[in-house]
Amino acid sequence: MFNPNRLRALPALALALAAGSARADEGYVSVPAGKMASVLARDANEAPTAVASFSMRATPVTQGEYLRFVTAHPEWRRGRAPKTFTDPGYLQDWRSPLALADAGATQRPVTNVSWFAAQAYCEAEGARLPTWSEWELVAAADATRRDARADPAWLARILGWYARPAQALLPAVGSAPNLYGVRDVHGLVWEWVDDFNALLVSGDSRSADDADKLKFCGAGAINLQDKQNYAVLMRIALLSSLKASDSTGSLGFRCVRPLSP
Repeated sequence: MFNPNRLRALPALALALAAGSARADEGYVSVPAGKMASVLARDANEAPTAVASFSMRATPVTQGEYLRFVTAHPEWRRGRAPKTFTDPGYLQDWRSPLALADAGATQRPVTNVSWFAAQAYCEAEGARLPTWSEWELVAAADATRRDARADPAWLARILGWYARPAQALLPAVGSAPNLYGVRDVHGLVWEWVDDFNALLVSGDSRSADDADKLKFCGAGAINLQDKQNYAVLMRIALLSSLKASDSTGSLGFRCVRPLSP
């Protein structure tokens, strides 16, 4: 039977869907396709690494945004999230499962979040975690250059941040943008990537001339390219040391989406 109320509801539904789509796109910037010399030994024979175009969150996900996520998805609240997917430190800095530490926390990056939880957040807004290559492509840029990794002064500034002790209270997101319009890639928090557990070469790598040498402590970086870029080596070392359920107070994340052809 024809229902006129249903017909009248269609324009409102269309507007609501359009508004939801617009909100989902807020905060993302487009990153054009590019190529970069990878530091990973697994890519050494395929350098430069080609990266398809994608869009990336301009800033890391904030605590305010993550609070809205756990409010809408109670299965990811502290105390309810599966122990297989989170560790005891999950969101430990929040006052309660639905309350941040203080009013100023809404604009600080969310940390103490596992890889599983970060991936779930990204999927909830039609996105995913960036791959290592996508994140490093963006991280190689400064304000005017797509690849500033050959600049010793630029590298020294980044390494200087890694050398400082972790801050008990992180600042808000929103540092100066790089060439792509992405902010806070350096100097705020470490960030999860999708393929974090596949970065270091393994003992049976076909590219290794001596498989045994990769089985000893500290030997993971032997076959890496650009050994002078200590900041990249530190990112690889940190991410490779983690399990997907781990969380720390200095590790956050941001999401990406592929761009339509």
